[in-house]
Amino acid sequence: MEERNTAVVLAAGRGSRMNSDIQKQYLLIKGRPVLYYSLAQFQQCLFIDEVVLVTGREEIDYCRKEIVQKYGFTKVQKIVAGGKERYHSVYEGLKAAGTCNYVYIHDGARPFLSREILERAHDGVRQYGACVAAMPVKDTIKISDAQGFADYTPPREQVWAVQTPQVFEYRLIAEAYAELMEREEPAVTDDAMVLETVTGQKAKLVLGSYENIKITTPEDLKIAEIFLGET
Repeated sequence: MEERNTAVVLAAGRGSRMNSDIQKQYLLIKGRPVLYYSLAQFQQCLFIDEVVLVTGREEIDYCRKEIVQKYGFTKVQKIVAGGKERYHSVYEGLKAAGTCNYVYIHDGARPFLSREILERAHDGVRQYGACVAAMPVKDTIKISDAQGFADYTPPREQVWAVQTPQVFEYRLIAEAYAELMEREEPAVTDDAMVLETVTGQKAKLVLGSYENIKITTPEDLKIAEIFLGET
């Protein structure tokens, strides 16, 4: 059977730290919405067959007309409503993705996804079944105790900042999420953690990029403008 790769792009977040009435994924960078840039990379990627866009129920029509149709993102075949938390939105996206070999889960608020990151992730998931884009931290990290005092210092060479895309064999992550959804209020913060929690399987860390930032605060928008000015 021919290999099939599907991207699930998350664009349902509210962005409370942005201090803006406009959701962060629709804010403009160089005249185009943040969401545009990662969708453009998936559109151009030769081995990505389909994109499922997960957004707020009220934004589905806007996304279809003002982003997907406006910019000609023909690989975006489905736009579905997300849920209350990120993991709810991922679950909806996975259900919509249907039958594929590998699924690439990506935050739409990360506009600096690159072809190189996608290629490394593609190689990683084929070899290991699960991989996540990540970068070694530059700073020393302290783990605090309950009172806010530095408790211990993990070896810096073992500490990575996790990004997206997070890429998995579809069956593996879909089954893990299905089991997770049966539990009450799961305290998970990313997709690799879902796999770890439910199955015990570890995801391989593959190099992302220090430019692959998530747009979370107004300062991030300024940084993004600088990055785009360099291209």
